[in-house]
Amino acid sequence: MAEVTPLFETYARAPLRFERGEGVWLIAEDGTRYLDFAAGVAVNSLGHAHPHLVSALKEQAEKVWHLSNLYEVPGQEKLAARMTAATFADKVFFTNSGAEALECAIKTARRYHFAKGQPEKFHIITFEGAFHGRTLATIAAGGQAKYLEGFGPKAPGFDQVPFEDLAALKAAINEDTAAILIEPIQGEGGIRVASKEFLQALRALCDEHGLMLIFDEVQTGIGRTGKLFAYEATGIAPDIMAVAKGIGGGFPLGACLATQEAAVGMVAGTHGSTYGGNPLAMAVGNAVLDVVLEDGFLEHVRDVALVFRQGIASLQDRFPDVIEEVRGEGLMLGIKAKVPSADLLKAIRAQKLLAVPAGENVIRLLPPLTTTAAEAREGLARIERAAEQLTSVKHKASA
Repeated sequence: MAEVTPLFETYARAPLRFERGEGVWLIAEDGTRYLDFAAGVAVNSLGHAHPHLVSALKEQAEKVWHLSNLYEVPGQEKLAARMTAATFADKVFFTNSGAEALECAIKTARRYHFAKGQPEKFHIITFEGAFHGRTLATIAAGGQAKYLEGFGPKAPGFDQVPFEDLAALKAAINEDTAAILIEPIQGEGGIRVASKEFLQALRALCDEHGLMLIFDEVQTGIGRTGKLFAYEATGIAPDIMAVAKGIGGGFPLGACLATQEAAVGMVAGTHGSTYGGNPLAMAVGNAVLDVVLEDGFLEHVRDVALVFRQGIASLQDRFPDVIEEVRGEGLMLGIKAKVPSADLLKAIRAQKLLAVPAGENVIRLLPPLTTTAAEAREGLARIERAAEQLTSVKHKASA
């Protein structure tokens, strides 16, 4: 008889139990060390037990944990000022997660048009393969059937078009359209990178039709692509941007950023969060920025990313029966597998390396941004051994 668990059975968990982490390493209960290139799905941006983050959290924990937004929270003002100074944005709303940041972004776009006297403009165009979260609104925005099934009618107001299909996008814009929402790089969708030209075309369309351009940078943000935010490499900026994951370095934290104009409808009473922007989260978020904004940090990310990407490309040349394509930017890389991606993930895990599954038969490699070139090469060596094993199995099967 199967063991009964007190947990909701919504996760297909790997049979691994970790008790502590050190930098890019996770240590299991039995002492086995794993190279963590999953980073909590791009969350542990500075690795595990980073001393500056630990110190900031401990120091704040001895003062005050929670206040609610009934009062001023100085840490919010500090973090918001730093985020707006470093980006296109003028305003920030703090949340606990990426899905909440997307909910705020969606509401901000709709309220913008409401404040302009156009409440009928609430439809948001999204793209096939997208993943924007697990709330009823964000699964509707993502549009993937496997996440929508069984949860009743799809929330209205989301119109989906094929990824990078400009003609379909233009055809979808009508008098009810409020915004266009896109991930600059689709994470869950298989590390699919939207071209600079396509993103520039979205900006032009939004300007032409008076729409809000929303970027979902929950996974791409806070240095993941080698820039503080992925939009910086495109030559354009969104009106609204959702951020989470890396900004908290492992502590639950998200944010919705917007221009002054885009946030015009978000007045007192229109939105809120009990926990969002609590002092503990703000202490950690500010500590993350202390590190990420240091001179040379993002250059380090780009340098290590180059080593890593070139290494995977070399493995693709050597193991074409295993690796079909290398995708991504910075330290957000994907391997599109020729074998079932679950087999590649299992083989990599057997080499004590952790990665993340994604769509289109892709596995994601999302190392901490603090990963060194030597640690990247160690990860490559483990991927190489996994590819050798799979090649050997494939040859035996065909013999």
